Amino acid sequence: MFVSVLIDPGSLDSAKMLADILSRYGFQKVQRSCWEIMKLAESDLSALKKDLDGATDYYDTIRLYQFPLNGLFVITEMKQKKWRKCQFSAAPRQKK
Repeated sequence: MFVSVLIDPGSLDSAKMLADILSRYGFQKVQRSCWEIMKLAESDLSALKKDLDGATDYYDTIRLYQFPLNGLFVITEMKQKKWRKCQFSAAPRQKK
């Protein structure tokens, strides 16, 4: 699946740790705070989230854009050490 990660680190140390984690998973930096990878397995995505969670503190914000994940477009955000997820259907709805 395609995954894009946007990071807003609360400190320089957090920024370095997050960049190191994303690099280890094969992400490429495409803009100042945006990292992308074209192919990432779902099992690697779970491990990535755990690693990111362990390297962050209350002041860091991370947002992941994932497509497709079980046929859905998924946005996952970690803010103030809490994860939230929003899922969108990839198929357009048909009118009845």
